[in-house]
Amino acid sequence: MTVTRWALLAGTASALALAMAFTIPAEAVARNAGASAGAARSADAALNRDLARLVRQPDGPPGIAVVVQRGGRAVLHRAGTANVATGAPIRASDSMRLASVAKAFSGAVALSLVAEGRLSLSDTVGRRLPGLPRAWSRVTLRELLQHTSGIPSYITEAFGKALAKSPHKAPRPVVLLSFAPKRLNFTPGSRYEYSNSDNIIVGLMVQAATGKSYERQLRERVFVPLGLKDTSLPRGTALPAPFVHGYAVAPPQPPVDETHEFAAGWAWASGGVVSTPRDANAFIRAYARGATTSPAAHRAQFTFRPGSSEPPGPGQNSAGLAIFRYQTRCGTVYGHTGNTSGYTQFAAATRDGSRSVVVSINSQITPHINSDTFPELRRIYTLAVCAALAR
Repeated sequence: MTVTRWALLAGTASALALAMAFTIPAEAVARNAGASAGAARSADAALNRDLARLVRQPDGPPGIAVVVQRGGRAVLHRAGTANVATGAPIRASDSMRLASVAKAFSGAVALSLVAEGRLSLSDTVGRRLPGLPRAWSRVTLRELLQHTSGIPSYITEAFGKALAKSPHKAPRPVVLLSFAPKRLNFTPGSRYEYSNSDNIIVGLMVQAATGKSYERQLRERVFVPLGLKDTSLPRGTALPAPFVHGYAVAPPQPPVDETHEFAAGWAWASGGVVSTPRDANAFIRAYARGATTSPAAHRAQFTFRPGSSEPPGPGQNSAGLAIFRYQTRCGTVYGHTGNTSGYTQFAAATRDGSRSVVVSINSQITPHINSDTFPELRRIYTLAVCAALAR
């Protein structure tokens, strides 16, 4: 596809952004009776304008989809395309990689075990996983979930070389940690530092506590109870059809499809979950309100300290236990962000789970690589939150 043809596709497929309801229960009218229709329409219109603007930017993503739910009514806003070869729009039922939003899923599993007493927030790495480096042994589950462990990320030069040699076949999860330096970056609990190693260790602690695979625990404790029929943690490169293609965008070259660039096992509990905008929305609503844990564990989860998700979410970011607080000009929501090759994600909900937003993009946009586009994306995050909270 030539650059000219791509530019034409991006401009036309956006259709000035589309908004469509995909779940409208009869009780939605009653639930939203107190909302100001005018304020909601204004917030939705502002969001739609920015979606169309983002996909028209030279380094913007091929497509973007935003689920906004106010009470019982979920609406899909979208612009651009899920597939530059066909021009098909993104649908709420299309599979995508959730990237680091998967860390919220590991939190959901771990906190369900905390609620049952099979894990404790004070459990240590040394107790549950004595085979890991001795320097890590006193790190607790609480510190892992809040990224205050001091354990370095396994995303290192050595990891990059191993990934390049075998992109389509990942090693066992414990091997991922072998790429991380064995020392601690700081005394556990003393400060915040986002680390992809933390959630790999959480997944391994889940397995150690239950004697079952992390994947099985996800199914039994999260996917099935929350009705997430289109969510999975694969090991390979495949995505269930239909799926949104992920792209590398580097103008003036046309977008490069990198949907199947590497196996999900290279991210595992830290970022390997595959889901749909619809399922991601259902998950974050339940997760924020504590559906998979006890009231006591949920209160502990919602103890926040300064710390940004990666990439940063809207407004002021603070870190809880496998969840972030986003304080915006329109109000506060709780959730997680993520990005990986071909995809960028944001999912958040109010604490009671009644209002929610999911933003799904089919290219990786980071503040370091996309210094001009990322602020526009954060603006969309805020507009989406404002639309969800409109009254």
